[in-house]
Amino acid sequence: MKKLNELLEHLFVYQLKNEGNPEITGIEMDSRNVEKGNLFVCIKGANFDSHEYVDDVVKRGASVIVAEKMVETSVPVILVRDSRHTLAVLSDQFYDHPTHRLQLIGVTGTNGKTTITHILDKMFQEQNQRTGVIGTIEMRINNQTYPVTNTTPEAPFLQKAFAKMVDEKVDGAFMEVSSHALEMGRVRGCDFDIAVFTNLSQDHLDYHKTMEQYLQAKGLLFSQLGNTYGNKKKKVAVLNEDDAATVKYKKLTAAQIMTYGIENNSDVMAKEISITGRGTTFQLHTLKDTYEIQMKLIGKFSVYNVLAAITAGIAAGLDEQKMVESVERLEGVPGRFEVVDAGQPYTVIVDYAHTPDSLENVLTTVNEFAEGNVSVIVGCGGDRDRTKRPMMAKIAVDNSDLAIFTSDNPRTEDPRLILKDMESGVDEGSYTSIIDRKAAIEYAIENAEENDVILIAGKGHETYQIIGNNTIDFDDREIARETIKKHN
Repeated sequence: MKKLNELLEHLFVYQLKNEGNPEITGIEMDSRNVEKGNLFVCIKGANFDSHEYVDDVVKRGASVIVAEKMVETSVPVILVRDSRHTLAVLSDQFYDHPTHRLQLIGVTGTNGKTTITHILDKMFQEQNQRTGVIGTIEMRINNQTYPVTNTTPEAPFLQKAFAKMVDEKVDGAFMEVSSHALEMGRVRGCDFDIAVFTNLSQDHLDYHKTMEQYLQAKGLLFSQLGNTYGNKKKKVAVLNEDDAATVKYKKLTAAQIMTYGIENNSDVMAKEISITGRGTTFQLHTLKDTYEIQMKLIGKFSVYNVLAAITAGIAAGLDEQKMVESVERLEGVPGRFEVVDAGQPYTVIVDYAHTPDSLENVLTTVNEFAEGNVSVIVGCGGDRDRTKRPMMAKIAVDNSDLAIFTSDNPRTEDPRLILKDMESGVDEGSYTSIIDRKAAIEYAIENAEENDVILIAGKGHETYQIIGNNTIDFDDREIARETIKKHN
């Protein structure tokens, strides 16, 4: 806990109305979660304005209000120009700047963020380091799991989580950093030591509008990576040399740069890649040595993920040979090219691929080892980027023997209209549309023959489906497993 005047020491541009110096028990921006003694930050969003809930939060016990306009209340009010920016400053101050005491690695890019943080977590643990992970699936601190609401949570959650990691003596923390979080300033105050870029392909254009704006949003992680070279904590940007966006990011960052790649000359490279349905082998070339890697992870995209993680590990000071051994032991990440095996004579794979690039990558990998026909079940999320729907459909049709279009998370959109958008990108008769996702999975499995491969794409690890304003239980893996058993 801190007194208000302690929090305000690091805030320079503000006005204090209703004098007072109460003790602050926490920082909150969601009116429903306010507890006694909390400092509440009013945020004005596109569809809401929490300035309107000041009376309610004061009744709940809020002792201080941060606002962008004067509100009528009896407790102290801190008037600021930008509430979100202030939220980050105060959160970092309240929890005593926890990321100054961690080695923090941020991973951004369209695809691969979850897998790379998972690989880093394993590599660090197997070199006797205590770890913390914040990402799409969950938050983990020394293997204890906690739920998260966004890929990259808001500043109060983040700083509280990092403070807990410091208390539990975490050495390395790994965080997925989304373009939304960077654009909205959620990670302001996070002292990243290593920033990793995976790739950039079309996604989230409902939010960013253009690919240039999307590129710029991701670039914020690298432009904010520190501007000095004498600190004890070195700053390193880890960039994918095979992605065109890297040219821009090299110019944006003052940090030292390490590159990885397959096609273009890089500091860390993979050569002689061989992919089968059982795993992948390749030569790893670093600045120090060459290693032969045999791993269970499948596909060229998996090689990129491993290269990114190993390069970040080198920047963090890990032992290269031990990292190679960790990679060879990896079993994979839930919902990322996850095989569902219930004794059937064909292969069923569940993958989170929900962008054109990731779907094409996964289908390319499947086609490299498939001995029979390839079926793909794919949908597109509602209330999201519509322009990628026909692209996803075309990729599915062009790279499979049977393309089944179905619902993903339709949210408040009519799923029939989502399918219509998808169907506009392909010829009539080249696909099958089944709105109900469970029925689509059942159809693919019931029509599968020996040595066929079925890819269920889009939801991966998710255990729910959002239809309208309702969230229902739905797990592609469980539906597939039950259907296989029933069909067998």
